[in-house]
Amino acid sequence: MPSASKDRIKEIHEKLSPYFKKIKILPTIEEILRDKDFSTQLKDISVEDLLARHPKDLDKKAIKKFISGKKVLITGAGGSIGSEIARQCSVFGASELILLDHSEFNLYQIAEELYEVKPHLVMQSVVNKELLDKTFAKYKPDIVIHAAAYKHVPLVEDNIGEAIINNVIGTKNTIDCAIKHDVKKFVLISTDKAVRPTNVMGTTKRICELYAQNINTPDNTEIVAVRFGNVLGSSGSVIPKFKAQIEAGKNITVTHPDITRYFMLIPEACELVLQAASIGKGGEIFILDMGEPIKIVDLAQKMIELSGRSEIQIEFSGLRPGEKLYEELLINDSDMKTEYESITVAGRTHYDIAKLNQDIYELVSSPDKLTKLKEIVPEFDHKVN
Repeated sequence: MPSASKDRIKEIHEKLSPYFKKIKILPTIEEILRDKDFSTQLKDISVEDLLARHPKDLDKKAIKKFISGKKVLITGAGGSIGSEIARQCSVFGASELILLDHSEFNLYQIAEELYEVKPHLVMQSVVNKELLDKTFAKYKPDIVIHAAAYKHVPLVEDNIGEAIINNVIGTKNTIDCAIKHDVKKFVLISTDKAVRPTNVMGTTKRICELYAQNINTPDNTEIVAVRFGNVLGSSGSVIPKFKAQIEAGKNITVTHPDITRYFMLIPEACELVLQAASIGKGGEIFILDMGEPIKIVDLAQKMIELSGRSEIQIEFSGLRPGEKLYEELLINDSDMKTEYESITVAGRTHYDIAKLNQDIYELVSSPDKLTKLKEIVPEFDHKVN
């Protein structure tokens, strides 16, 4: 049944999969009425159906109150997270959407999807502060959700200088513009890889968190960060890669038999981001409950089973530069509860803002960026594997 819960689908699949080659989900009544060819509407059970977990305390009323009637600017609006944030801001009644992305194609795609709400499209990089400042002055957003970042760990390891400029300077520029133009709420999208980072990407995001927590803000501007793990089906996740390997009849490559990751569906992660932002007062790093970590080898095996391609094997390719076996969501035990079980707050880290600004300036110009990153984020333990 299409109305079955994810837990029920998982239960049925586990009980029946030893006896049936395919188990499918019926279409909804609306789908049947729209297209009379019933056989084409049967939906395959996906790995997302089996792995997804749904937060029990999702508060859509709080999200609607936060977003409704507001002008929302989203950076990285064409990416996996940014585009879903844009969709949800449309659903929750944003009065205006300003979609900013430096990728022409990504911006075009989300613009086509949301053409009915007539979003403002800004093809721009957050690295260019002068142009960014003009965008803030023109649209005067109430809320800024900063999703723009380089996130792919191995690529960032090969392009450290570019990643520092894009992630750290881009975030600093966006926060500075938000403060200058009296934005009410600034939301930094962060990552579990910022916790005791072993790679450059996570370390740059940790510096962004430090800047967000310690920058001097006027009373009318609140800056918060939201940290979460991997999302199922994002452009950089393993699931599209595994699907492509299976479709091509190739063996699935997994880096290590023990590697684990947290996973959540993109829509639910984005809803929790907005929910966390709605209760933020400024200076918090919110942590989303991602459930139990999943072994990537189990994920790969499940996808092989779902495909029915029993000839496909799993190969181990070795950890990549900067990659660690287990991600963490908390820095220490000083996290605090919120009114929502799915959202906690990390302990605050104080960093003199004048020193941080000087350190960032030196980081950009330093010939030895890894040493400077370690100086700013002492817990950075670079894994070159």
